[in-house]
Amino acid sequence: MSDEQRNTVWRFAIIFAVILLGFFAVLGKIIYIQAVERDAWLKVAEKQVPTNKPIKATRGNILDCNGQLLASSMPQYYMYMDTRVPALHEKQDALFRAHIDTLAQDLSTIVGDHSAADYKTRITRAYLRGEKRLRVCDHRINYLQRRELEQNALIKKGKYKSGIFFEDQHRRIKPYGVLASRTIGGIYGEDGVGNSGLEKRFDRELRGVDGMSSIQRIGGRNESVTMEEAKDGLDVVTTIDANLQDLVENALLAKVTQKNAKWGCCILMETQTGYIRAIANLDRGEDESYYEAQNHAVQRVEPGSTFKTIALVAALDDGKIDIDDTVSVSRHPWKYFTVQHTDAHPMDTLLTVRSALAVSSNIALAKLITRSYEGSARKFVRRIEKMGLMDSVYCEIPGADKVRIDVPKDTVTLSKMSYGYSVEMSPMQILMFYNAIANNGRMVRPMLVTAIRENGEDVKRFRPETVKSSICSSRTLSDIKGALHDVVWDDHLGTAAARLWSRKAQSTLVPIAGKTGTAQLYIRGHGYSGKHHRMTFVGYFPEQNPRYTCICMIEDPQYPYDAGMDCGSTVRVIAEQTMAYTGCYVYENGVRKLEKR
Repeated sequence: MSDEQRNTVWRFAIIFAVILLGFFAVLGKIIYIQAVERDAWLKVAEKQVPTNKPIKATRGNILDCNGQLLASSMPQYYMYMDTRVPALHEKQDALFRAHIDTLAQDLSTIVGDHSAADYKTRITRAYLRGEKRLRVCDHRINYLQRRELEQNALIKKGKYKSGIFFEDQHRRIKPYGVLASRTIGGIYGEDGVGNSGLEKRFDRELRGVDGMSSIQRIGGRNESVTMEEAKDGLDVVTTIDANLQDLVENALLAKVTQKNAKWGCCILMETQTGYIRAIANLDRGEDESYYEAQNHAVQRVEPGSTFKTIALVAALDDGKIDIDDTVSVSRHPWKYFTVQHTDAHPMDTLLTVRSALAVSSNIALAKLITRSYEGSARKFVRRIEKMGLMDSVYCEIPGADKVRIDVPKDTVTLSKMSYGYSVEMSPMQILMFYNAIANNGRMVRPMLVTAIRENGEDVKRFRPETVKSSICSSRTLSDIKGALHDVVWDDHLGTAAARLWSRKAQSTLVPIAGKTGTAQLYIRGHGYSGKHHRMTFVGYFPEQNPRYTCICMIEDPQYPYDAGMDCGSTVRVIAEQTMAYTGCYVYENGVRKLEKR
């Protein structure tokens, strides 16, 4: 082999050795990275992956029937500063030093939670430490405050020069405060899931659909890129009239405060449609003030004497009694098997069925109903079922109780049912029944929502619903209306009629018909108490052409108590103010008359 050939072989050998050595070097590096540096490089890789971040949808509004806000999500903002941005540090911190004083002064003037000197000290310290995410203000600022701050010379330069940026949050507010608060409901967190009231029932519509953004590295900076826009929630339009709600709550508040009651509930319904124009629930707190704590309007209780009307409608419509039939009552208790029935207004007399309802005689009702249904109590309950009271009537308020009217196992229980014990109904259900009487026998469902709206346009509407076209015969209806008239206008017998200095439910401005109710409270471990009562008045107005039906229920008022005086007078005040507010009166030749619409 020649020298030249040997040199060629050596060159190839050297080249091959270099290639082989390089291969093993690369292979060793790969093994080293996999075995030793794997976790570190995975973290680097993770940083290069775009970070997804939800874009919160704005929760829809809850509106009253006139478009006024009852609940809304208002934007609020946290203000942050990245003190490390290069622009602030250029030319020996020239930009920072030039603007720190005006920034601190604007923050003090507009936000106001610190002095200008405190703001300057706070920001300067963070700047020297190189804080990445300084929360500039202790609390969230509102939209107007943000707009004012954005006029500051430093903030105007944008977040990549000033380091200042805003993160928005949405806070659920109720512009009218506690007005109808329990019915409107609440949400979990700042703008989360509805947990009560209409907020819960219509949570899906109100919540909307969140969007999605991605934090990506663009041009050496992290940028937020919108991947999918958020779809804001829809608006819920209620039947509530904020002005009527206000007057109803004020009337109820005045009465429960005067009587130092445990709680009070008041509902105002539009007779023909079933629209709830106002619904108030007030509980006495530990500080003796009243708050919207529970929705008593849909919680069932023993109705007391307001149930007497239901019992008489059943007996009259079944042909068991006639409105002019008579029944004897005594100032002494009437013993029926193991129970003694007594009257709040004891007298020795003979009452007609009509006057028995007017004076609200427990003895008379117990005698009439046991005489009519003794041995056939099931028929009594079945007749009540036919009125529609026990139908599964839809209600927009979650957790609303159903009526409880069970077939009594004995006639003693039947006798107590006749005047509202051993049965349970919510104020809303009692109101629905009396509204049917006012509505010529047609029972309509109580309604709280009329529409779902998007961008001011209705996407879904809810129409008034008829539960029963007629709860009883026209004759029974006429007879009962006459008896309910006497409750208010028979000055001798009526439990809601005028007495000496008290007008009770009698109004000189608007005629009202209705029924009082009084029930002893059951105290666990002690039975029914003669010292603690639940008072009720439910009525409709104007009597001859009813437009509204209203119920007022007061739990455990301070003695002395009287359903006609306490609840009847409250409904009277509401009736007078409602008719004045809605403009239902006209003047003819200087005389004020009810306008017929």
